Amino acid sequence: MTQWYFVSAGSSQRVGPLDPAAARAHARQHPDDLCWREGLSGWQAVRSVPEFAEATGVQPVHLPPPTPSVASRRSDDIDFRIVGNDMQFVEVELDPGESAISEAGAMMYKDAVVQMDTVFGDGRQSGQGGGGLMDKVFSAGKRVLTGESLFTTVFTHTGQGKARVAFAAPYPGTVLAMKLDEHGGQLICQKDSFLAGARGVSVGIAFQKRVLTGLFGGEGFIMQKLEGDGWVFVHAGGTVVERELRAGERLDVDTGCVMAYHHTVQMDVRAVGGIKSMMFGGEGMFLATLTGPGKVWLQSLPFSRMAGRMLAAAPQGGGQARGEGSVLGGLGRILDGDNAF
Repeated sequence: MTQWYFVSAGSSQRVGPLDPAAARAHARQHPDDLCWREGLSGWQAVRSVPEFAEATGVQPVHLPPPTPSVASRRSDDIDFRIVGNDMQFVEVELDPGESAISEAGAMMYKDAVVQMDTVFGDGRQSGQGGGGLMDKVFSAGKRVLTGESLFTTVFTHTGQGKARVAFAAPYPGTVLAMKLDEHGGQLICQKDSFLAGARGVSVGIAFQKRVLTGLFGGEGFIMQKLEGDGWVFVHAGGTVVERELRAGERLDVDTGCVMAYHHTVQMDVRAVGGIKSMMFGGEGMFLATLTGPGKVWLQSLPFSRMAGRMLAAAPQGGGQARGEGSVLGGLGRILDGDNAF
């Protein structure tokens, strides 16, 4: 039997699966929703689906989606390249007048004709009307909730020809380039994952509505929500794997390994198993569950895991020194100037 899923535009709350009769009733009450079933190429507007023409009273019109013009594009159309393997950075190429935004302290280098300005909030309105004071305050407040700085750095090409600015990852891992209009205009990411992006991209907040998910999902109650139609660059720890989940398909993941997912994916938590698995399995008490449809991105080395291992191995933090033999190891540290006293 065909199963339908619905989602309201601009919302991550998914309804379904519904059988055809229940789906027609939902379409009659919510004709502005998006819908999906097995066999459709992607999320479709309810009004454009033939099965719901009678329910909505609107005959579907099949037209190709319009190609956005330069005037209607909200984000700057930047070029870029990602350099490196383990310690990557992204180099953005700007045309005159174009801008890129980044987190404070992420810049690696820039050409002299690239002007650097620090702005209040996420910088999406820089050079585009400026926005009001309350818009900037609200934008800055959202950034604080996601663990970011109150300020964003905007890099604008003020000269002629091409100019470049580069942004470096804060710890070993992978830099991913994502075009938001290819992902429904919105991505839900772990906190602190945003590295840089085109001017016009908004960095907001996504709340976890379920209490258990917020407490034990590994990301807390607040995650980053990246919105817009331009390029964004997000950083993940270790290696990244991309999975596309079918409608209703569930993937169990370590709570720290969830890096990003489509807003149509539902995130929840479940217990790992019995008491023995919880106490001695080494995976904690809960696993994150991701249920499709949509894409998810998983990281192999969460920063919390790497920091925990470094803290455990550091002598200052109570960890054991693992030299090649206690005498030679201590002698080597004295000769190197480490822990001489």
